[in-house]
Amino acid sequence: MSRRKRMGLWIGGFVLVLLVIAGLALWNMSRSHDAPKLVDWIDRATAGSRDVAEVARVQLGDDPAVKLAVHAQPRASGDEPRPVIVFTHGGGWNWGDPDDYGFIARSFANEGYVVVLTGYRLFPEAQYPAMLEDLADAVAWSEANIAQYGGDPDRVVLMGHSAGAYNSLMLGLDKSWLAAKGMNADDLAGVVSLAGPADFYPFDTENSINSFGQAEDPEATQPVNHARADAPPLLLVHGEDDTVVRIRNARSLERAMTAAGGTAETAYYPGMGHNDVLLKLVSPWWRDERVRTRVLAFVDKVTAKE
Repeated sequence: MSRRKRMGLWIGGFVLVLLVIAGLALWNMSRSHDAPKLVDWIDRATAGSRDVAEVARVQLGDDPAVKLAVHAQPRASGDEPRPVIVFTHGGGWNWGDPDDYGFIARSFANEGYVVVLTGYRLFPEAQYPAMLEDLADAVAWSEANIAQYGGDPDRVVLMGHSAGAYNSLMLGLDKSWLAAKGMNADDLAGVVSLAGPADFYPFDTENSINSFGQAEDPEATQPVNHARADAPPLLLVHGEDDTVVRIRNARSLERAMTAAGGTAETAYYPGMGHNDVLLKLVSPWWRDERVRTRVLAFVDKVTAKE
């Protein structure tokens, strides 16, 4: 290898390292709205597409935010239907775009899942319960249509980060949202909460006040108050150093599930913050495999055919 080529590779690697550091700094320090887009680019640059493609894009409502995209690996004739992950982004219910979370789709589609990235109405255009109604629409669409993209509508896991984890937990625990679409929450294979707020009333942050302050029954907005013994399997993933959504949220829901006669699997990580549990699913951060391995073990288990 020539000296010039070696130098080019060294410079390219150095620039990539700087971008990884920049992405981490943007997301964990400033919480920039551009951070997920940069992280998605970094994931593509370090691991490529992994043969995962967007196979469908659907606008579900008049609001441009209410959309979904289906991602999957190529399938051959005769392939068995694949389990489905419906992933919902975070952003404090006031920002975020599913198009910036292709790294999630690639991470799980590469493991044999069909991944649906969903969006929902955001503040100030909408408040509670709009985010739950929109996710219910996305799940209903998935049940009706995912088979044509190789997915199994009988093996659907809801997953989300932060605000998106709240949306996912509520649909899994409060049966009314899917019932309104003619579905049964008990038919979900499972729910994965990545740093999800589950017990945050009274509302004491700008985001929670903006999105939930007008709720007629604020107690009913809390996942912890819908804990039930017959809930779909739950996995609560949380960093113990999370200062955005404190780990007490996950622990409170864990206790409530136990008190209701049910269970919630948990994965708590010392030293991890709010976005770390999501970043560990991105290729440059795979060296620390704890989160990805734990989440995959859970979704593999709950979607396994009997």
